Amino acid sequence: METKCQLFNDHFQNYKRYNIPKAQLVIADIPYNLGTNAYASNPEWYVDGDRSKGESDKAGKAFFDTDIDFRIAEFMHFCSKMLIKEPKERGKAPAMIVFCAFQQIQMVIEYGEKYGFKHHIPLVFIKNTSPQVLKANMKIVGATEYALVLYREKLPKFNNHGRMVLNWFKWEVDNSYPKIHPTQKPIPVLKRLIDIFTDVGDVVIDPVAGSASTLRAAVELNRHAYGFEIKKDIYKTANEKMLSNIPMSFAL
Repeated sequence: METKCQLFNDHFQNYKRYNIPKAQLVIADIPYNLGTNAYASNPEWYVDGDRSKGESDKAGKAFFDTDIDFRIAEFMHFCSKMLIKEPKERGKAPAMIVFCAFQQIQMVIEYGEKYGFKHHIPLVFIKNTSPQVLKANMKIVGATEYALVLYREKLPKFNNHGRMVLNWFKWEVDNSYPKIHPTQKPIPVLKRLIDIFTDVGDVVIDPVAGSASTLRAAVELNRHAYGFEIKKDIYKTANEKMLSNIPMSFAL
């Protein structure tokens, strides 16, 4: 069976025009609404990361203009429509994983409940370093990422391969993959999550795909992958660098 992978240069609200299949798993890294403080405490605020050289073109800027007006209700509506219905069998239900800022967790839970996702499991990802270098002498710096697993009524598909799965994960990075997006999630982390909540041949959708690292991770695990990215330059780069010449794992 040929593994399908497609990234659309469009808003996820326009999904109906593409006739894509419904997903076993939706993974999304929603905008953190950092606004013009996106690079605050990060050395990239300054030229070459050096205060003495003055501010860079990233000072006082958002990661992208699309970060400011993200509509969580539209996102949850999309997920409610594009996840498969809960099957009668146990252990086959779909799920969604939403990466978000710590301050957004309660909002994501509440909007999820409004759209039928009544249950959640919080996840924490532990990093070895922090981007908040400029705060090093001021306070404890952030070195974690957060996500929520959301599901409707039945527990989602869960492949633990005989091992206990903790609610925290190491933020494992593989620098052999291209770096395209400033908030790009590491492919080893995405592959671990996809492996847990899907089987070979299942469909994974990322409505805010960015670098398309979710799609790359899914296809390498022989899952079908679809994503949406509205920024044309990011879409073009993702297709050229992230989604070309993908090796398959032939996982069983």
